Amino acid sequence: MKVIPAIDLLNGQCVRLHKGSYDEVTVYNESPLGQAQEFKKAGFSHIHIVDLNGAKEGHFVNLPHIKQVIKELDISVQTGGGIRTFSDAEYLLEQGLSKVICSSMAVKNEPDWLKLLTKYPDRTILGMDLKDGKIAYGGWLETASESVDSFVSRMIERGLKEILCTDISKDGTLSGPNLELYVELKSKFPEIHLIASGGVSSMEDLQNLNSNNIDAVVVGKAYYEKRISLLEMKSITR
Repeated sequence: MKVIPAIDLLNGQCVRLHKGSYDEVTVYNESPLGQAQEFKKAGFSHIHIVDLNGAKEGHFVNLPHIKQVIKELDISVQTGGGIRTFSDAEYLLEQGLSKVICSSMAVKNEPDWLKLLTKYPDRTILGMDLKDGKIAYGGWLETASESVDSFVSRMIERGLKEILCTDISKDGTLSGPNLELYVELKSKFPEIHLIASGGVSSMEDLQNLNSNNIDAVVVGKAYYEKRISLLEMKSITR
């Protein structure tokens, strides 16, 4: 399993939200570059960065910080937040992002999403954020009517290869990941490269995900709250 350290950016600072709420914000580092440097020093070559302003406002507020990380550290970055159109996604890829994570666009602008999947199948990740069993988007403020199984099946037919799945009820809670959800998704869609996100609180959580053949996991708050060290995260990363 691949462990991917996370940075959530809000107004240029590294933060974490509690259950996706913009009213419950904790600032962990005022320097995104400094935080990314810590990850690289620990041996990580790929990190996960979310533009929380972008997710809510629909434009790339924190892109200058992300570009600085890529340029100065020569590190691979996957990013999401504020991607609404094909042009948005292509622009980010042209700015040096290794992969883009799309949630709102996949639901609200399917023609552009499918165009992106067709042109960049290996650099496109479906950000499937689940709220009460439904796909959430727009900064987790809205939910889609189509079922998860129906949507994923349709997207696989169109070339989808990778999903980053977040259980919003677990995000930022340190209450343990929704292992049952990820195992079910992996069982139903074995061809998908599945990245788990939300709730990881201990090395045991990582070991459980790994033993259940989950492909990758994003780790944020557990590291920032010193529940898991970078050394431990690196030890399980393949």
